[in-house]
Amino acid sequence: MNQLVNGHLEKTRKKLVKELASLSDAQFNSKADVNKWSIAQVCHHLVLVEKASLKAITWGLKGSNSNENERKNVPLVLLDRTKKIIAPKIVEPDEGPFEVEQVVNWLNDSREKLMNFLNTIEDKSILAEKSMKHPALGELPLDQWIEQIYLHEQRHIEQIKEIKLFLDAR
Repeated sequence: MNQLVNGHLEKTRKKLVKELASLSDAQFNSKADVNKWSIAQVCHHLVLVEKASLKAITWGLKGSNSNENERKNVPLVLLDRTKKIIAPKIVEPDEGPFEVEQVVNWLNDSREKLMNFLNTIEDKSILAEKSMKHPALGELPLDQWIEQIYLHEQRHIEQIKEIKLFLDAR
């Protein structure tokens, strides 16, 4: 994998885990509002998205070459939190409760599986040539599926910071 992408994946994940480090399990599972996700649920969602992305990349590599390899401005879409993106059912988190340590282990496990898989791809250029439909972004080249993992995580780190501020203000 491209060193820049690896660096972004690693840096973003470290930032996420740092945000979780000081939380008790009670804080981790607290909600700012009954209709909003807890930090635990946000993190469970991130695990589910990473697993689903790995499946999509795997399927995309097995599929025939797509003619639609138009590059999207993924950062513009994912980092703009003024636009709500509804999570597809498949990546909606469970209600919990969750333990911080348990979810950090899930995050580590899903990232390890992703990296191990990506390291098996001999010719990385194939990732830009094939695509799969993304629920929020439409047809997306597979290399941008990888990019959306850390950008999506960055989006949710900001959400976690907001939840923490709310919890601190209580």
